[in-house]
Amino acid sequence: MTVTVRFAPSPTGRIHIGNARTALFNWLFAINNKGRFIQRFDDTDIARSKQEYADSILYDLHWLGIFPDVTEYQSRRFDIYDAAVERLKAARVLYACYETPEELDLRRKVRRTRGLPPVYGREALTLTPEQVAEYQSDGRKPHWRFLLPNFTSDPLQPERTDVHWNDLVRGEETVDLASLSDPVLVREDGTYLYTLPSVVDDIEMGVSHVIRGDDHVTNTGVQIAIFKALGAEPPVFGHHNLLTTTTGEGLSKRTGALSIESLRQDGIEPMAVASLAVLVGTSENVTAAHDLNELASHFDPAATSKSASKFDPDELLVLNRALMHHMSFEEARDRLMVLGISGDKAEAFWLAVRGNLDRLSDAVAWWRILSEGPQEPADFSGEDRDFLNQAFDVLPEEPWNGTVWKDWTGKIREATGRKGKPLFMPLRLALTGRTSGPELSDLLPLMGREGTLARRP
Repeated sequence: MTVTVRFAPSPTGRIHIGNARTALFNWLFAINNKGRFIQRFDDTDIARSKQEYADSILYDLHWLGIFPDVTEYQSRRFDIYDAAVERLKAARVLYACYETPEELDLRRKVRRTRGLPPVYGREALTLTPEQVAEYQSDGRKPHWRFLLPNFTSDPLQPERTDVHWNDLVRGEETVDLASLSDPVLVREDGTYLYTLPSVVDDIEMGVSHVIRGDDHVTNTGVQIAIFKALGAEPPVFGHHNLLTTTTGEGLSKRTGALSIESLRQDGIEPMAVASLAVLVGTSENVTAAHDLNELASHFDPAATSKSASKFDPDELLVLNRALMHHMSFEEARDRLMVLGISGDKAEAFWLAVRGNLDRLSDAVAWWRILSEGPQEPADFSGEDRDFLNQAFDVLPEEPWNGTVWKDWTGKIREATGRKGKPLFMPLRLALTGRTSGPELSDLLPLMGREGTLARRP
């Protein structure tokens, strides 16, 4: 059997780090099992779904390194869902209901006052033809509910019935269908809720494993019943824990909280996002993987915690720095060129500054410092100014090489008697305008003697 997974967001907004976690879990599972990855847009909500959101989701996935084998849209598959509806009706497990939302709400309140669970009481199953005709003459259109299985001969008196499965992440799982209302699959206007199209597509597309957030656990119990009603074997399910903000709030496409787009615009590397999105809330140490294949080697669905995990954006910077510090010039070259950093000195420059970058774009500031001098010259005391004048007086002659910094500071110590921080800090401020940064021994050859001398205060 070929492992086939799917990522199935609704294109009603831009995906956030929590959605990316689900996509990455599926992609890495496919990598580890040499499987297929289907990108499926659950766009049956025609009013809210937009192509621009679908396009942005695909762009975000590509940025993360996820390239689907195929892309599908549910809005183009209604005939397949219509056929499934007719099969369920013929099997008498999809039945018409005529209650209004107000009537359903009142019934739930009555059940609560009687100490009963506020589930649908299946009153529609007892309607007479005359009652149905009366509703229809009043202009009411039915919504359609799926009859959950394994009840007694009296549909108004359900017995306890459990659905079991071995979850990839959570282990043995059970959902008691008797505690749930028969789910509405088709609205009054004939449009579909998420549940049925998802099952039908998983069957039609040969999905073998469904990996999604643990907010779908109860829904999985219902969907397994629908799979069986349609004569299909359910896929293997896995439900990973959800991510929240550091304050414990849930993530939403509508609010844009921690959206992939915003993280990209903030200069965060895709592998920093992917590494944290996948490894946070697992037994693995959160470290920056170089690529998705390396991340896949650390991925185990069963190692995921069952409780929600907080996603701290500050951790992204830690991983981003690690990626910067180890990024080769070959990997950075094209992006540096876009930033205006190129030429004979570009590689030496990158190797000199990468260890001091939070983001690749930070290299621009150092390129300007080396090309133009300190952007904000330091204000030196009289004593430090005298020291610097003495230091620049003993600046070595060309040609310069990798030992020029050592040679220069040796001469400065002899001329001034200074050493340690009192020697290095004024020089760093004069040369770069900053109190910290790349090794001056690496920067000095890039400045050249003329460029260095031009920084004399």
